[in-house]
Amino acid sequence: MLYYYANSGHKIGLDRVKRAVALLKALNEKGVETRLLVNDFRAGLAARELGLRDYVTIEGVMDIDAIADTGDSIIMDTPEDDRGRIEKYCSDFSHVFRFANGPEDEVRVSEVLLRPECDEAGCIEALIVDSMYESEPKEERVLFFLSDADYDKEILSHKEFFQNSGMELLLGNYFFVKYEDELAALFERLHEAEEYEALLKTSSHVVTASGQTALEAHACGAKVVYINTAREDIIPLSVIKRLEIPVVEGFDRAAYDAVDKNKKSDKTLSVSVELIAEKLMKKLEN
Repeated sequence: MLYYYANSGHKIGLDRVKRAVALLKALNEKGVETRLLVNDFRAGLAARELGLRDYVTIEGVMDIDAIADTGDSIIMDTPEDDRGRIEKYCSDFSHVFRFANGPEDEVRVSEVLLRPECDEAGCIEALIVDSMYESEPKEERVLFFLSDADYDKEILSHKEFFQNSGMELLLGNYFFVKYEDELAALFERLHEAEEYEALLKTSSHVVTASGQTALEAHACGAKVVYINTAREDIIPLSVIKRLEIPVVEGFDRAAYDAVDKNKKSDKTLSVSVELIAEKLMKKLEN
């Protein structure tokens, strides 16, 4: 069994869960038995909405071995401090894979690192976008998606950026009901979080502060603008720029108005999720 732990929550959102679902579906199609581990109930529901039925909720990275048995394999996708637990995991489990947290992150024990960008031996390039995100006929719509979480009410603190912008807001899974009421005055329309997949596929323009969403919208053929904020992002800015997606630094309305919002990049991801799954399977066979 391969267990994939993806950290999530009301402060950090679901980006790690989205790439976990994409990779696990690709592995399942190749006959690998897998199970997703998440650390909150809402993340599990979101995984189901994205097409993955089987998941288990745990407290955090320290509890992977409460579910996985000796001899199983695990993938760790989290910024949490494991307090040295990875040494036990590398000893107990057949294979341990870990997503690097930043370009300076190195192998700590004997795990295999997964990186969004990788040009060295001993790691796997893992820039993951679900194969379900393909270009479809578009509706003229400027869709804004901050993240699945806005714990600090970042949107409301930048009202001047959104007022009279003509944008429609895709709500996050962790947005509170009263917060939604406050946001309604800033946008042309609010869309429920459950519409995520359908809206990414059919929106002509997508503006987002999530690198994972930027990649998914790009794969769908949308014209994408990425808002680079101080929040943690699992996708390096260098990847966004390599794909020639316009970048706006912060919620700068003048800078946003100045970028070419009708630019549709013809750049593609260098590695498909199916190829990443094949590389993982080869490691699992050794």
